[in-house]
Amino acid sequence: MVIVLIGISFLTFLLTFLSPGDPVRNMYISMGMIPDEEIIAETREAMGLNDPFLTQYFHWLGNCLKGDFGTSFSWNKPVVSLLATRIWPTLKLTLCSLVLMLIIAVPLGVLSAVHKNKFIDYLVRVITFIGVSLPNFWVGLLLILWFAVRLKLLPVVSSGGDLKSLILPSVTLAVAMSAKYTRQVRTAVLEELSSDYVIGARARGVKESKILWGNVFPNSLLPLITMLGLSIGSLLGGTSVVEVIFSYPGMGKLAVDAITTLDYNLVQGFVLWVAIIYMVVNLLVDLSYNYIDPRMRLRR
Repeated sequence: MVIVLIGISFLTFLLTFLSPGDPVRNMYISMGMIPDEEIIAETREAMGLNDPFLTQYFHWLGNCLKGDFGTSFSWNKPVVSLLATRIWPTLKLTLCSLVLMLIIAVPLGVLSAVHKNKFIDYLVRVITFIGVSLPNFWVGLLLILWFAVRLKLLPVVSSGGDLKSLILPSVTLAVAMSAKYTRQVRTAVLEELSSDYVIGARARGVKESKILWGNVFPNSLLPLITMLGLSIGSLLGGTSVVEVIFSYPGMGKLAVDAITTLDYNLVQGFVLWVAIIYMVVNLLVDLSYNYIDPRMRLRR
């Protein structure tokens, strides 16, 4: 994890260093000032932006290790405080979309697997194929058109402060995820249904419901939990397109604003934050395998 973080931090700093534009000039413009070249040169010197690349990188990395990601040029606030204020709205959106996705995907996936190659299976597969093909931004715009503009049931702009404003962004994220997870649940359950222990249980007269929910479904959880961990990391890292469409005050919209204003400190802090989230979530998922599947403990 340490090696990966150092590599990501180096690449991120290198890309922002090579990016066009002057962060000092953007900082003054965001403050409503039009400075002359002399002031810009003095500010660059004071901020250490005239130092060699490696000097700037190690200075920034040393501050990051102390918890200081610098100051946002456009917001004139510490990057850490900006990220901290946006994590809770993104966390709420992540939890709501994941819960909605699981409510849809697990029953449909199991139903499709149990009725393999029957009408209900074909219907579910067609629906999931359509769901995977729909881009998030298009689904979000359709939901706004119908439920916010025409029916006036939900707000167009999501403040993230109440449950009502979370519905449209959560449904937008859940549509594509539900389609993908339904297919994964179907595949995992079908693989377990063809196992020898299922054939033996049926031969002994064990009820199908007990076989399905007592044995097959728990044994199908490992690949699903792996995918779920990746989805949590992705959602906590910020779902930029959806958050921009609904003006949702989360991590993704903050990242888009930072890129638009060439706020390099904020971009670097955001990328490093996303990397940390991914690795921590994947570590927790790996550790959870021992508690979910007893076979993992027996292999030691």
